[in-house]
Amino acid sequence: MRVTDKLKNKVAEDWMLATRHPFTAALADGTIEPDLMRGYLQQDYLFIDQFVRLLATAIAHAPTLADSVPAAQFLGVITGPENTYFLRSFEALGIQPNADPAPETVNFQNLMEEARLSGRYEIMLAVLVVAEWVYLEWATPFVDRVDDLPFWLGEWITLHSGEGFESVVEYLRDQLDKIWDGLEDHQQGMVEEYFCEAVKRERAFFEGAWAGFPIAS
Repeated sequence: MRVTDKLKNKVAEDWMLATRHPFTAALADGTIEPDLMRGYLQQDYLFIDQFVRLLATAIAHAPTLADSVPAAQFLGVITGPENTYFLRSFEALGIQPNADPAPETVNFQNLMEEARLSGRYEIMLAVLVVAEWVYLEWATPFVDRVDDLPFWLGEWITLHSGEGFESVVEYLRDQLDKIWDGLEDHQQGMVEEYFCEAVKRERAFFEGAWAGFPIAS
């Protein structure tokens, strides 16, 4: 079994609740209340700054150029098509990208910052793997629905599914799998701690979104 699968199994309940959440189910079948999606998108957009910084730092710590290229290409997706999706969705939904971060948002922002400032490639990967793998798992079952949804729902699924995004998740997992055996016991323990904590905070974010984040005007 792959190392990343073993890590996922250590936090199986939180993983299941993060990837099969009522919020994403409602998003995918088009029944989600628009205000829930408005609040969710405003909060999710607040992750981009820390995520870009974390991913860029991971690129700088990659063992070789070949190891860094897929992450560098993905960085262009985040700052390009994904950022554009947010801006188009804000306009369509009549909101602005100026929300104050909710506690659940702050908690995940802080985790990304901690991983970045650790200077440890394996810890950065632990958080990045969770952040992208969770989204791949919840979005993939719904790819056949995107054409029947407004773009601000359908494109969010498309951005987190398909061969391109699958390859990103596979790359991140492979990076963590490959370096695992070279880590000392305490380093492996830190990876497990950050991985499990990231899953818990992803679950908490979806629960906050389902309860309803305040909408900034």
